[in-house]
Amino acid sequence: MSASPVARLPETSLWANRKCLLICGIVAVANMQYGLDSAAIASLQAMPGFLAVFGHPDPTQPGGFGIELIGSLLTLGAFLSSLVAGAFAHFFGRKVALWLACLLNVAGAAIQIGTTSQGVVYLGRLVLGIGNGFLVTFSNIYTAEAAPAHLRAVMVALFSEWVNIGSIVGAAVTNSTRKRFDKASYQIPIGILFIVPVLLAIGLCFVPESPRYLLNKGKIEEARKALETLRADSLTPQELELEWTEMEKGIEEEQRMASTVGALDMYKGTELRRTLLCYGMIACQTAAGSWFVISYSTYFMIVAGLTVDEAFKYSVMNTCLGFIGVNVGIYSMRHLVGRRSILMIGAVAQGLCMLGMAVAVTVLDPHSLTARKCTIAFNALFMFSYNAFVGDASYPVATELVSTRLRSWTVGSAISLGYFLAWLTGFCSPYFINPGNLNWGAKYGYIWAGSNLCCLVFFFFFMPELKGRTLEEIDELFANKVSAWKFKSYKTTIMDEAFRDVQKRETLGEKRDGQEAQATELVEHTERSIGAKIISRRIATAHGRPYRMLCPGAKTPVRDQGEQSRNPPPSNSHKSPEQVSIPQQVWMAGLSPDP
Repeated sequence: MSASPVARLPETSLWANRKCLLICGIVAVANMQYGLDSAAIASLQAMPGFLAVFGHPDPTQPGGFGIELIGSLLTLGAFLSSLVAGAFAHFFGRKVALWLACLLNVAGAAIQIGTTSQGVVYLGRLVLGIGNGFLVTFSNIYTAEAAPAHLRAVMVALFSEWVNIGSIVGAAVTNSTRKRFDKASYQIPIGILFIVPVLLAIGLCFVPESPRYLLNKGKIEEARKALETLRADSLTPQELELEWTEMEKGIEEEQRMASTVGALDMYKGTELRRTLLCYGMIACQTAAGSWFVISYSTYFMIVAGLTVDEAFKYSVMNTCLGFIGVNVGIYSMRHLVGRRSILMIGAVAQGLCMLGMAVAVTVLDPHSLTARKCTIAFNALFMFSYNAFVGDASYPVATELVSTRLRSWTVGSAISLGYFLAWLTGFCSPYFINPGNLNWGAKYGYIWAGSNLCCLVFFFFFMPELKGRTLEEIDELFANKVSAWKFKSYKTTIMDEAFRDVQKRETLGEKRDGQEAQATELVEHTERSIGAKIISRRIATAHGRPYRMLCPGAKTPVRDQGEQSRNPPPSNSHKSPEQVSIPQQVWMAGLSPDP
């Protein structure tokens, strides 16, 4: 008799889910590439060795050379690839997309290292950007679909961990080569961009495809095997059966409600609400002011009177603080607060940092020592706060807001929107801060303080609480049009339905097992009876007595020795009783084999 099914899935520890954590960590390493490239390209634009090869003479620049488009082409490539991610995922899986991204990253890095032409290096940047867009999009989608519900925030937030690690490594490498004047000054930093795609391509060989993707494509056996690999021994067979049944029911319901296949469904019915929330969540990354601080914090430090070396050291310090913030945020989402709360806390903290930086340069001389210290302090606090709150929670929330069937379409287009807003920030910011234009400098922080207030309003009124919910429960909540404030208290039914289905299967299985056991016992009893009769017949024959057997209802007349001599049975003298078929044994025993 099998064990009773369970009514709810347990919240198992990270150690119990160490195999799933390792798999998600391997996939999330894709995001390290973005950190490496961001740090590298920020330094390349100030490296004499790089500018001497690819730049053009510009007396107004500190090094006497200038270069355009080098940063924006990566953003353009990532924008384009994220935009087509949904169409690609309709025909191929998450793993295939990541393998393709690895290939594109290797090609992009190789092009940049092997050329001395500005046009070709631009092409390399574009190819690298396309690969980066796929890496960011599909790595976050995979981890959201693979992780257990109660650990989804932790595993998707590995995105921020790897971005910060990549930034620290990239900054360290470029700092060691920036004073060189030969080609190696830029070839070494670009060369480290081979590390992530090579490691990821190898690691993907040991990673199962997303079970939800496989199930959505009708590959049921592969999906079940992938789920078993991800859960390993963290769940009992009964708990695994419950999660599998819930997943099946969720996918079936999605497919039943689907009207078309493709991007159009993102903007229909309840999917429109989910799409807009996803877009809003990704847009809040830019609205927080992250791109502004990442791009211009070093500039403000130099304007405030720091040397280039000092500004670089402080930028590395800010990155390290961001890394600490990521871990604080992961712990908070897992043990202390929900998604909605951590987003609102982040909007308040980030807004205050921006406001503090702007007020400091308003009431103080921007070049004074006190203003310099305020700029450094508020930049550091912002990087910690952003990585601990909005930066940490944005991708977990964005990926779980949308349905499995449309996840690649919605998340891909949302990330492309994020890249567009990042480009727009980089395009507009110089107009606000440059002395030749508005000359606001760090007063630009007033704009970002206001945008953080808008984020707070968005989170408070529209963002639902998703902590602890399975992706299938989230589907049910949106399908039932539950308001954002009632998500936390609303009781879903899909888990109960899955539990009843598992119970029904268990009951049917027990009945089937009981019937099979009865049939087996009957066959064994019949074989034993026939064997005993064969032995009795042989004993009677050996003593020369007629062998008679009373068999109520038998169709064959009782035989004596005379009858048997006239009607001999088939010759089986060379076989043991066990080797003789049951009908022959019955005939030898004096019974009819007919029913």
